[in-house]
Amino acid sequence: MKHQQNHLPNPKKYRWLIYSIFMIALHPVTSTPAIAQVELNGFTIDDPLVPESEILRGGPPRDGIPSIDHPNFISSQAAELDSTDKVLGVHLNEVSKAYPINILNYHELVNDQFNGQAVAISFCPLCGTGIAFNAQLPNGESRSFGVSGLLYNSDLLMYDRESQSLWSQIEGKAINGPEKGTILERLPLDHTIWSEWKKNNPKTLVLSEQTGVWRNYDRSPYPNYNQSERTYFPVSSSNDRYHPKTWVVGIEVNEVTKAYPFPELAKTSGKITDSFGGETFTITYNHTANSVQVTNSNGKKVPVITAFWFAWMAFHPESDVFQAQDK
Repeated sequence: MKHQQNHLPNPKKYRWLIYSIFMIALHPVTSTPAIAQVELNGFTIDDPLVPESEILRGGPPRDGIPSIDHPNFISSQAAELDSTDKVLGVHLNEVSKAYPINILNYHELVNDQFNGQAVAISFCPLCGTGIAFNAQLPNGESRSFGVSGLLYNSDLLMYDRESQSLWSQIEGKAINGPEKGTILERLPLDHTIWSEWKKNNPKTLVLSEQTGVWRNYDRSPYPNYNQSERTYFPVSSSNDRYHPKTWVVGIEVNEVTKAYPFPELAKTSGKITDSFGGETFTITYNHTANSVQVTNSNGKKVPVITAFWFAWMAFHPESDVFQAQDK
């Protein structure tokens, strides 16, 4: 009887297979996992400057809250506003414009021009923050902004249509996308009532309700929100020293921040001088308009942020807080 031969693999023939197994053993695939990218409202969130888990959907999809890209304006005489209606007011390049909050509640962003200068007017109803930005980046390129439908710290995340980058409104900084880390220049803005703005700017133009979309601007989409202690979305830091919706004006200079709660300013004569961050400011509180203006030592108006207490402290938990001296 013949012995059956064992047919073993030819080592030379399978040398490539042995080598491949050896290399995989030395460098397993699991040793360098790929960083997962997340898609939110059509945006790819890739290594953002804020915790990815804190970027939340606000409800509407991208552009579900339509920005106003071709704003129409009317004269102050034609404006049908009550004297106490809240407006954002901007005076720039010899032009004055008022943006009623009852319109901004539904649009949050206006892409505008002031004698050729591109300006983005932003308003976040959840944080109470109205901020004007120079829409021209440091590299000279202009941007047009839309509403992403995403939030960070309950605050509006804008996006620019040119690069699809996401921008934090309160920080004025791109937190995701090609422009990540770029900071927009804030412009002086008055967060006040219509009668006060009109008195100081009689030739002002006023944003028209002819926005291109139908909305009931006589009704707020956030009824009683400003009085409620409730916030719709979580924030990374909170402070219960004041009611969450207490109005404050926040100043940021040389990486130092300070908040001036309106109830504290109401205890003063209405005008105080304060120094921090190496600069001196005059803070003027208008009790009738419930608004604040801040000027520097040269009398020039300073860009500041009027916000709800919870919103300012969410972004600036280490902020100094002004407290009026007891009489």
